[in-house]
Amino acid sequence: MKPLRRAALHHQGLTKAAPFGSGNQATLKAIEHLGYVQIDTLSVVERAHHHILWTRIPNYKPAYLEQLINKRQVFEYWSHAAAILPMRDYRFALPRMIAVKRGESKWFASVNKKEEQLVLDRIRMDGPLRARDFESAKKQPGSWWNWKPAKKALEKLFFQGDLMIAGRDGMQKVYDLRERVLPEHVDTREPTLQEFAEHLIDSSLRAHGFITQKQIVHQRKGVDLRAMVNMLLKSRVHDGDLTLFKIDESTKVYGKPDLFERRWTTPARAVHILSPFDNAVIHRHRIKSLFNFDYTIECYTPQHKRRYGYFCLPILYGEDLVGRVDCKADRATRRLEVLSLHLESLAHDTEMFHSTFAVALQHFARFNGCEETSHSQRRTVVQ
Repeated sequence: MKPLRRAALHHQGLTKAAPFGSGNQATLKAIEHLGYVQIDTLSVVERAHHHILWTRIPNYKPAYLEQLINKRQVFEYWSHAAAILPMRDYRFALPRMIAVKRGESKWFASVNKKEEQLVLDRIRMDGPLRARDFESAKKQPGSWWNWKPAKKALEKLFFQGDLMIAGRDGMQKVYDLRERVLPEHVDTREPTLQEFAEHLIDSSLRAHGFITQKQIVHQRKGVDLRAMVNMLLKSRVHDGDLTLFKIDESTKVYGKPDLFERRWTTPARAVHILSPFDNAVIHRHRIKSLFNFDYTIECYTPQHKRRYGYFCLPILYGEDLVGRVDCKADRATRRLEVLSLHLESLAHDTEMFHSTFAVALQHFARFNGCEETSHSQRRTVVQ
């Protein structure tokens, strides 16, 4: 498994100190390479989209991402979840947009054309608006403007591509007309089924180094799409561009023919405290198979069923996922609270790990705007 681990970490930008460089342009390179960066509204520690980028970019600042959004070099839409996507890939968001416009989403079935038009007309007249801007007239007798129908209409118009996110006020979306946000040079041709499938395959290979059919179509609906992905994978194997490797009885992966022959960089014995939504760990089956690490974020798990804590973060040490740490940034006191630390698979180098982890934790605290760390009594080590 070591060649696969090293290939995966290399393609995820987790084997070097600055794989994409530094600063604003490194942020764009990272998003373009990874294909997306997931957005999350939880703020127990710094939000996921910033955390993921900070892990790969030295001295990353949230302002770097905000600048890319303002320059229209990235945009907000849906990948397998809410995400920041490269503007160059805009046309590959069109299949989902068109499907929503055709009425294929049950979530938006209650929104009618009149409600959509009212929202569009107001934004066209008043400029970019937040959902809360539609609350102002809700107490007026007979007024349609109240949060629930307006919010639903805003989201439908966003998902079908008539509106885009022009920016955020805190974590509140600011909606505007597509023609006022989308740069003129962006390709808006709907991709064919084959073009879309090729995009998914190429994006997954670029970001992960090797792939499975299940990973490529994760959260993508459609029998036709799955059939096209399978056909293209078989075609690339036939042409010699890809090889199908049998890892064990239950795992087969597609990768470049030299996947096991290349000398992948051995990751330094550095510690990365990862976001629960990091691209490297988002596919649970993949990391369980690759790292023998069974990871699920527990903030959505009832408290009495949690094993590791509300917001436990995976710990990558070198090329191993060795445990998880449950943290909370107390911004009022500027203290990062370490609520629990659970370690596993740490068969050697224990002293070195703890000293390296302590340094990584200090860096993570500063990234979260904290000046010091504190440790709860609930500290567990699992060997």
